[in-house]
Amino acid sequence: MKKLNQILLFTCLIFTFIVPISHAYEQLVIQGSTTVLPIAQAAAEIFMQDNPQVDISVRGGGSGNGIAALLDETCDIADSSRSIKVKEVILAQKKGISVVGNIVAMDGIAVVVHPSNSVNAIKMEQIKDIYTGKIKNWKELGGEDKKIIVVGRDSSSGTFEAFESIVMKGAKVIPEALAQGSNKTVSTIVSTTEGAIGYVGLGYLGDAVKALEVNGIIANSDNVGNGKYPISRPLYMYTDGAPEGTMKQFIEFIWSEKGQEIVAEQGFVVLK
Repeated sequence: MKKLNQILLFTCLIFTFIVPISHAYEQLVIQGSTTVLPIAQAAAEIFMQDNPQVDISVRGGGSGNGIAALLDETCDIADSSRSIKVKEVILAQKKGISVVGNIVAMDGIAVVVHPSNSVNAIKMEQIKDIYTGKIKNWKELGGEDKKIIVVGRDSSSGTFEAFESIVMKGAKVIPEALAQGSNKTVSTIVSTTEGAIGYVGLGYLGDAVKALEVNGIIANSDNVGNGKYPISRPLYMYTDGAPEGTMKQFIEFIWSEKGQEIVAEQGFVVLK
């Protein structure tokens, strides 16, 4: 009987120590833009190292999906490479959600082609003409006699929304455009298709693709930061109300000097 009491006492002590620890463990779910994804992933990794009691899950899916998840209360932070739409704000209000946009970085949308393409510069109007089907061959832009393969993003993408607003200005993209779900897939297709043209966030530039000058300005951090590059936009982390607790700590970490170093390391533009 004495031995049984000792076992019960030992079991109670175990639960005494385990239960408070489980309650202290915090989870944070981040979902949305594939443009913001590298920033969120890199920041989450370092934040969790500094705060081992926090577990952060980061996934992509596009800006629209991230905002939808926030409104469905299946994520805590919605990454977005575009501003929230009026219809999304109305839906949020109906659900009792007050969406707050926290800008974490700036970005430029680079227009990219295969490195072998002899064309190095393009005008905004010419980009629009390519994506509406008015220009169909690279020879029309001083390049080789080669069909232009148009690569774009799907409608849930914030990059698509920004490109449509800044470049297309309401004009419709041709149906045969190859709509992709992420910046990475756009970059991969363009890098392996000689006649292709696409657009990606600055963080997805590299030797595999060539960024064209747009209106005489190359897409880089300096030209986005000083406002010269014409296809630029802020990057957001949306929350339900002003961020509090762990969410606030995480976003403030991205705003910090260390966090903005991560932004720069991922190829994006730091906040001034």
